[in-house]
Amino acid sequence: MPMTPPGGSASLNQEREVEWRLSRHARSVGLARALLREQARSWKLSDEVTDTAEFLLSELLTNAYRHGAVPKGREIWARCALEDDRIRMEVSDANLTLPEPQEAAPDDTSGRGLALVAALADAWAAEPRVCGIGKTVWFELRLRPDGEPSPTESARAGSTAATSAGPPRHATRPS
Repeated sequence: MPMTPPGGSASLNQEREVEWRLSRHARSVGLARALLREQARSWKLSDEVTDTAEFLLSELLTNAYRHGAVPKGREIWARCALEDDRIRMEVSDANLTLPEPQEAAPDDTSGRGLALVAALADAWAAEPRVCGIGKTVWFELRLRPDGEPSPTESARAGSTAATSAGPPRHATRPS
């Protein structure tokens, strides 16, 4: 069972996904990193995938709390879903403005978050939320190199599955 954030809530589809509702505050970034690390351990994700997912999640959450100019009391939602061959992370907030990658100067102390997401994720995008309030920024990371079975495929096939994960789906990527 995932940890419930103080002052927030968590929900879980036992095996495949978890969602956290976090206050729009800087300390929520560290809390989400800890929650993700715990969930990744329970899913037995590799250290490489976990480290990358944790880093990219913190970039998206930092953007959400810094730039989400919305009324106090609004939450940031983070969702983590384990799919057969990848992990998908989503961060939603109530701000309608879709983020765009910026080109940071060498001496800038910020402005590189989405460029890092684009460089490290297999796919990512920013989209208006279906409910019409705010946006969701998401990324996906493959769990295994192409050609190796995923943990769920191996379990279903008695560890003898031979599949190809195929090329990653790419959404919006900066040029």
